[in-house]
Amino acid sequence: MPAAFPVPRPQVPRPPRSRPTNVRTSTLPVVDETSAGGLVVDVMEGRAFAAVIARRNRAGRLEWCLPKGHLEGTETPEEAAVREIAEETGITGQILRHLATIDYWFAGTDRRVHKVVHHFLLEATGGLLTVENDPDQEAEDVAWVALSEVASRLAYPNERRVVATARDVLAGKA
Repeated sequence: MPAAFPVPRPQVPRPPRSRPTNVRTSTLPVVDETSAGGLVVDVMEGRAFAAVIARRNRAGRLEWCLPKGHLEGTETPEEAAVREIAEETGITGQILRHLATIDYWFAGTDRRVHKVVHHFLLEATGGLLTVENDPDQEAEDVAWVALSEVASRLAYPNERRVVATARDVLAGKA
């Protein structure tokens, strides 16, 4: 007659797995990169709009994001943000304040990159939307998007948080 309950098997102790410590997961060299950019805002007919760009990600998909780029020479993050936004959007701006600094890691074919991006809030002071002045030709499209809709257009959660901070600043909450 079979047992009504399963009979427990004796547990045989297993040898502990050895887990190496301090083992590098990659032999690729690590490179630090610093970029700056942000949210340039203009008020048109009583509504706030922000200039955003579309560029291809590593997989070749078009993604909307905030304009940004590397610091050049002895540029400060503020100077680089103004220059990069003008190059990628055609819009000149004046910095109102720092919004956030984001850092993340990614791997290329020949290196691991630790990227730090300084985001600023800028008020548009002139220019016309164009990607024609982007020296790297990374920006494929540019658009004014209502500030209330920008976050839903952006591909990256960190940039959506930057926009939320900007909206709070502009509403006097931060």
